[in-house]
This record gives sequence, structure tokens and C-alpha cells, in this order.
Amino acid sequence: MIKTVIIEDERMIAEEFKRMLLHASGDTEVLGSFSTIKESVEYLTANEAPDLIFSDVQLPDGLSFEIFDRVNIKSPVVFVTGYDNFILNAFEHNGIDYLLKPVDERELKKTLSKYNTLKDHFAHSHSFIRSLLKKPKTRLLVKKGIENISIRISDIVIIYTESKLVYVLDKDGKKYMMDKNLAELEEELDPGVFFRVNRQYIINIGFVKSYKAYEKVKLQIDLTMPDLHHQIIVSQEMAPCFRKWISEL
Repeated sequence: MIKTVIIEDERMIAEEFKRMLLHASGDTEVLGSFSTIKESVEYLTANEAPDLIFSDVQLPDGLSFEIFDRVNIKSPVVFVTGYDNFILNAFEHNGIDYLLKPVDERELKKTLSKYNTLKDHFAHSHSFIRSLLKKPKTRLLVKKGIENISIRISDIVIIYTESKLVYVLDKDGKKYMMDKNLAELEEELDPGVFFRVNRQYIINIGFVKSYKAYEKVKLQIDLTMPDLHHQIIVSQEMAPCFRKWISEL
């Protein structure tokens, strides 16, 4: 659903444009229609930014470019006007297209198609860039008594809960406490290295020696660390995911 706002000072034109817009795309919702800079600024300041704005250029209290100078808003704008001498200004104020009045519905459909193409492109690019910039954690802050200690992620064998507290066990058998819960840690840790086998345990694949069937529908994990006094059982719900996870790494 494309959530839009229309900025147009002539009521009849605004109503006709709204009708044309909804006819051109059934996946569009008009949040409001405003006729002045003042009304537009008040709305955009007090409400969540729309996905797309259609705006006339000349309004009773000035040029609509002033709206985007006064409100820090990133919504793309399609400027709709009877004059073509504002094109350069339009693209300096979040403009992605420029429609001349009277608006032709075919041109409006092209504009909506252009918006969808740009939206998909930038959504993909943003996601890709975030994945490139996100650096994997290499250390985890844990506690030993009153002391805060930074340990290497690669040294962690298991993370588990016990009596509502969260503990970390490293390869040397040292036990630490954590302030975060397993759900938070699951979000932070590299899913290619760590796997939450059940409600109680997260394990490090670097220390998985083998696994076998347990009670037919569950799995039992054998870790390389000797004298580990923990029975690691993959729950029935997570067993298929675990098999897939470990076979693809």
C-alpha cells in the first residue's frame, strides 16, 4: 500500500486528482489533502512521513518548495503544476518526477511505476549496504564476580540458562555470567557459527563433534570439549533446522 499526501490549493483539482490516483492504482491510500504551506508543514511535522507526496508548486502562501525546506522529511515528491519552469527546483527538493497539468492518467501510471521501481531499488541497496557494513562480533562482554571481561567469540562453547540466569562456558571450562537473555544473544551472534538448539542452549559449531538420534524425534549433540557436564539435546521443533544448518556449513 502506497500512503500518499496531496498538496493542492484548488479543491476541485485536488478531488479530481485523488480520484484519478485511486483509479490508477488500487494499492494507494490518500492520507490527506492540504492547500497551503502552513497546513502541509503542520501535518508533516505531527505525523509519520507518507510514502509519496504529490504537490502543486504555487500555493496561496508561497512556493511548495518551502515545505521541504522547513520540514526534515525524506519522502519522495512528485510535483504537479501548470508550469515547467520549476523543474530544477523540484529535483532539489526530493523530487522524483514532474507532472504538468492537466494530468494525464497514463502519465500518472508511469510515475507510480517509476516510484515502485525506485522504492525496490533503494530498499535492496539499503539492505545490501547494511549487510556490508555490519561487522561480525569477535568478542563478547561477560562477568566474573564484579569483574567485566571481554572474551573471544571463537572461544565460546555454549551459552545457556540456569535458574533464570545466563551463563557462558569457554573452551577452557571457565564459566561466566551474561546480562543479556538468549533471544538477544541469538540476534547478535553469527548464525553461521551459533545455533539455538532449544530454549536453554546456544552452541558453537566449532565445538560440535557429532550428533545422533535421541528419543526418535530429537537429536543429541556430542561436543569436542571433554568433561562437559551438559546434555545438549536439540528439540523436536529445531531438529530439522539443525540438520539443515550443519549440513550447509
